[in-house]
Amino acid sequence: MSRSRRKNPITGITTAETEKKNKLEANRKFRRLNRIKIHKGNFELFQLREISNVWNFDKDGKQYLKKPDWKDIMK
Repeated sequence: MSRSRRKNPITGITTAETEKKNKLEANRKFRRLNRIKIHKGNFELFQLREISNVWNFDKDGKQYLKKPDWKDIMK
């Protein structure tokens, strides 16, 4: 795969590779709080967006590179 390249020059804004740890923590918190609500008898459950804020994750979004360098295109 030494010659594999990205088809679109779209990359994350920060240098973080993934948001896996952030997503794990957010989903654990979401399931724990909903489990507590169900145990108490309240069935109006939380939504994931109410508990976690995606803007606080490691990557802030994506950007399109108009003139990408060859390093930006390589996988």
